[in-house]
Amino acid sequence: MTPVLQTALNSTRLLPRLLQAAGGGGRDTRLLAMVIVLALIWLCANALTGGVFLSPRNLFNLSLQVSVVAIMASGMILVIVTRHIDLSVGSQVGFLGVLGGLVQSTWLPGSMHAWWLASLVMLAGGMVIGLIQGALVAYARIPSFVVTLGGLLFLRNAAYELNDGTTIAPLSDTFQVLGGGQNGVLGGPLSWTAAGAVAAYIAFSLMRKYQRKKKLGIQNPLQAFDLISAALWCLCAFGLAAVMNSYKRPGTDEAMGLAFPVLILIAVTALMTVLARRHRFGRHVFAVGGDPQSARLTGINTQHVVLKVFVLMGFLSGLASIVLTARLNAAASGAGTMMELYVIAAAVIGGTSLAGGAGTILGGCVGALIMQSLQSAMVLLGIASPLQSMVLAGVLVLAVWIDTMWRERRPS
Repeated sequence: MTPVLQTALNSTRLLPRLLQAAGGGGRDTRLLAMVIVLALIWLCANALTGGVFLSPRNLFNLSLQVSVVAIMASGMILVIVTRHIDLSVGSQVGFLGVLGGLVQSTWLPGSMHAWWLASLVMLAGGMVIGLIQGALVAYARIPSFVVTLGGLLFLRNAAYELNDGTTIAPLSDTFQVLGGGQNGVLGGPLSWTAAGAVAAYIAFSLMRKYQRKKKLGIQNPLQAFDLISAALWCLCAFGLAAVMNSYKRPGTDEAMGLAFPVLILIAVTALMTVLARRHRFGRHVFAVGGDPQSARLTGINTQHVVLKVFVLMGFLSGLASIVLTARLNAAASGAGTMMELYVIAAAVIGGTSLAGGAGTILGGCVGALIMQSLQSAMVLLGIASPLQSMVLAGVLVLAVWIDTMWRERRPS
């Protein structure tokens, strides 16, 4: 075998390992498959739309759309890992949005503190909803499908009853910043600074890893794999900044840069990944999902874990409602309709097993990007909304079928 061919072969073997490490390790190569599928979707969509799909404007809008779904998908992953489901997340977004709108327009009109008090009320409201639903699932032992289906119906109609179905608009100018748009962006210089900060953190983490392994007496503390993985993450950070900076404010040459919803998503993804992979709570979640009986015998309070997962899901639904309501600059009782389809599909497409015990936060983000890319492409192609939902429902069924086939063929 020639040296060039051997190098190419080694590269193809290294890429799955890099993606596996990014997504949480293990032998699951579905993250690689998802990245390839996403690339194919982007290339095909760009060709069919005459280059519009990969234009800076569409990619900027796509980043805002993905943020809302991916924030909730990061929580839905843990819910599904514990062998449960939450069908009420879309209704939570609508209900909490109206609740936050009432705080700003009716309860504290004209107050300069209304926007952050409304945000706190939305986050706390989401946690209360999660607490109630989680208690019914964990302690009353009612199936999560039934509890959250009831939550879907109750909260959707409660959102109408809160304000008689009237849309509340406009909202606080400061509150709108959290949704992106003209004022909710970092701009060019700060976006490059943010990318540099990410690169610096990656370098710092790599140095800590080197020092830790060196203290343990490991001869080769860092391998080429570690260096390439760090370089790829730095490339992603600067690449994202470059793409967002390529979109200019209308009528000017000023770069829009990273939007605040994207920054919120990055923070949520990082924190949820640490929580799932390095925190005791995350280990308990996967233990409960893998084998609830064994987890109980080892001393894990499985009911408490399930309750915490639903409370966390409610908190993230509140956060997603803040981002969506701020982006729309309006609190509508119909907001979030059918969003549970996108969130669950993003989690499943991202490699989360409906049988429980398996899933990665990064995979959920890629799944959300796939779902929103499909919808964005169909919108640009002029496909009717009912047909869009039909296609996305088919994608969800296909993802579940692939997950089933993968689990059956996976070596024990």
